[in-house]
Amino acid sequence: MNTVTIDQVTIGEGQPKIIVPLLDRTETDLLSSAEHIQQLDCDIVEWRIDFFQEVEKPEIVAELSHKIKKALNKPLLITFRTYKEGGELPLSEEKYFEIYETLIKQGCLDLIDLELFMPDKLVAQTITAAHEKDIKVILCNHDFDKTPSKQEILSRLQQMQLKGADICKIAVMPRNSEDVLTLLEATREMYENYADRPLITMSMGTLGMISRISGQVFGSAATFGSAGTASAPGQISVSELRKLLNTLQV
Repeated sequence: MNTVTIDQVTIGEGQPKIIVPLLDRTETDLLSSAEHIQQLDCDIVEWRIDFFQEVEKPEIVAELSHKIKKALNKPLLITFRTYKEGGELPLSEEKYFEIYETLIKQGCLDLIDLELFMPDKLVAQTITAAHEKDIKVILCNHDFDKTPSKQEILSRLQQMQLKGADICKIAVMPRNSEDVLTLLEATREMYENYADRPLITMSMGTLGMISRISGQVFGSAATFGSAGTASAPGQISVSELRKLLNTLQV
C-alpha cells in the first residue's frame, strides 16, 4: 500500500488523519476561522470553496488560498463540492474546471478534491495539471440518498484508482444498520484486495457515525471532524474524535 505525504503529514499509515472543514463565506471570517483551526489537534484542513461568496472569481480564490495556507500552517485541501453531491452552489462544469485550473496554476494548496462523475477528459487533464504542481488529488463520490451495493462501492473506488487518484474517497447515506455494514465491508475488501493507495470512506448521519472512528480497523485512512459547523451529517467534534481514535487505536 502506497502512502501519500503532504506537508509532513503521511496519509495511509498510523491513525486515520483528522480533516476539518473550513466553511465561512467571507475572507475575514475564513482567516479568523483558520487561526482558530490552526490551534486544534487536527491534521489537514479542507477549505470548502463552494461556501465562499466570491468563489466564481477564480483569481480571488487562488489569492486567498495563499493567505489561508499561511494562517493554518497545516496541509490544505481545497474542495468545490457540487450541488448534485451535496454542495452549496449550483455551478456549470465549465466554471468548476476553470476555478480548479486557476487554483492549480496560481493557488497554494496540498490537495485538491475532484468528483468522479465529471467528464473523463477534464478529470484526466486536471489530475495531470495538479500532479505537475505536486498537488495530490482526491477523487470522490457522495451519495446523500442511499448506500449503493457493496459491488457498486467497490467499482467506484476502483474507477478512482484507475483514473490516477492519489486518494480514493466515497461517502454514502445509510437507511439502516445493514447499510453501515455494507460500507464497512466494502472498505475492508477494497483495502485488503484491491487498493494500492489510501482510501477515505464513511457512512454518514448518526447511524454511520461508527464508520468515522473505525478507519484503522477497516482501512479508511482519514476522517472528518468538526470545528464548529459540520460539512456533512454525523461529523464529530475534533477534540472528541481524537479521543475516540486514541481509544480505538490498533
